[in-house]
Amino acid sequence: MYYYDTAIGKIGVAEEEGWITNVILEADNFQEECIQEETELLQKAAEELREYIEGSRKIFDLPLRPQGTPFRQRVWEALCTIPYGETRSYKDIAHAVGNEKACRAVGGANNKNPIPIFIPCHRVIGADGKLVGYGGGLEMKIKLLELEKR
Repeated sequence: MYYYDTAIGKIGVAEEEGWITNVILEADNFQEECIQEETELLQKAAEELREYIEGSRKIFDLPLRPQGTPFRQRVWEALCTIPYGETRSYKDIAHAVGNEKACRAVGGANNKNPIPIFIPCHRVIGADGKLVGYGGGLEMKIKLLELEKR
């Protein structure tokens, strides 16, 4: 894992065996012990993150390996299909994973997303268009959505 100071706050990126496994946002309380070392993959992730924040990158090209249940995996895959600058409701994502009544479960999967930003859970909003919940805090969610509107 390695921490980077970015224009949107301090962000930690973790990798294991050549895969990005976690992104830690400044608001998160990450207690797990990790080796603090910058690898080639983490440097690439930091570069893509910087480009994203600057507005020159809209799609990430990183090997991601989030750990979760099969349902959460399907939700996270669906999140990755939301185009840059667009949003979807929890109901839209529930429909995309084949269970339109699973809005709350989609919310739970969003909450457990171990790789925020790269897996864009910030692009999911309430059915009424309101911003609801974000692991990195609503302020971070607003920053990310505004960044994508530029």
